[in-house]
Amino acid sequence: MTAQYGQITDNIYQPFVKWVGGKRGLLSQITPLLPKDFNNYFEPFVGGGALFFELYSKGLLKDKKIYLFDINAELVNAYEVVKNYPTQLLNELEIFKQKHSKEFFYEVRAWDREEDFLKIDKVLRATRFIYLNKTCFNGLYRVNKKNQNNVPIGSYKNPNICDTRVIYSASEALQNAVIKYCSYKEVLNLASKNDLVYFDPPYYPLTQTASFTSYSEFDFLEKQQIELFEVFESLSKKECNVFHSNSDTQFIKGLYKDFEIKEIFANRFINSKGSERGKISEVVIRNLKENK
Repeated sequence: MTAQYGQITDNIYQPFVKWVGGKRGLLSQITPLLPKDFNNYFEPFVGGGALFFELYSKGLLKDKKIYLFDINAELVNAYEVVKNYPTQLLNELEIFKQKHSKEFFYEVRAWDREEDFLKIDKVLRATRFIYLNKTCFNGLYRVNKKNQNNVPIGSYKNPNICDTRVIYSASEALQNAVIKYCSYKEVLNLASKNDLVYFDPPYYPLTQTASFTSYSEFDFLEKQQIELFEVFESLSKKECNVFHSNSDTQFIKGLYKDFEIKEIFANRFINSKGSERGKISEVVIRNLKENK
């Protein structure tokens, strides 16, 4: 990398993609609940990585091992490219920015319908991923059962497709992070006593019709939520600091009834009806290990 980070980024560390359920608007409510001292940091459903970037910006991850996991292969590839090839990525994003149009958007979106999609150069795949994220409806990431992106174009006059400062600062923050394309369950093999683990999975739906779980080609419903609870419980027994964000539902609160549950409030943006957007309660669950 050729970037002189301090001169280019002004130390602005933030997600380089928009993400449904991202935690940027909730950081002021979540960070006071975290332990002051911990060893390694794990974010097994990294998504946009808002908490990771916040902790990094505050210097709380200095000299710590950082592990960021996800089962979204395109997202993980984007993280790896941002980390290792920021300049090449920005060059490609500038080209996509110049070509941006409705026709170009749907042409690029259709790339994953081709059999050789995964053979595309990783920098170009990351460019596609970020471009679609910045220009699609509400920054949504959604795929069908064939793992094909099916989000329509958004109505933006001037989408911020090529953000040099954000990409370079994210690259700097990621230099000491281990980025893995794997299940969140891998954390069981790596986390130890006093490590900090933050789970931010696809939320359990508030109603049967409100489900948005097609974050990857895999569903994340009741069975998967129970499996996550079992991992949470196992990590707690290992004396890890375990945190979990989810929807404020009786199912989730019943599942974690033996742990500490805090109610927080988020803005709901993903709804086709403007009247149904607004403040909504969520929960942050943490194990009962003393918050030192």
